[in-house]
Amino acid sequence: QVQLVESGGGLVQPGGSLRLSCAASGSFFSLNTMGWYRQAPGKGRDMVATITFGGSVNYADSMKGRITISRDNAKNMISLQMNSLKSEDTAVYYCNAEVRSHWGAPAYDVWGQGTQVTVSS
Repeated sequence: QVQLVESGGGLVQPGGSLRLSCAASGSFFSLNTMGWYRQAPGKGRDMVATITFGGSVNYADSMKGRITISRDNAKNMISLQMNSLKSEDTAVYYCNAEVRSHWGAPAYDVWGQGTQVTVSS
């Protein structure tokens, strides 16, 4: 069973920065694409940034230029550096990973428990 544990959320003023981290633990064969998603109150869950095992990244247009996703495959971790935060970035941020339990097995999604990011003065 795979677990994703997020850290780094909190309260920040508009224009400030936060760094989120997500560590995967448990038994698995591989972690494919990993990423961050967010869900604001009353809204659906949206992609923020994803990164493949090889390091290819994809960013949401709303945050492009303000965020950087990185990955450490040796530590099974990803991080999200967020700068110039706005009030509309307030949401619960979730870590996601595509996991293969063994070679040749289909990938399945695992989600973290979420970490609250609040941007407010």
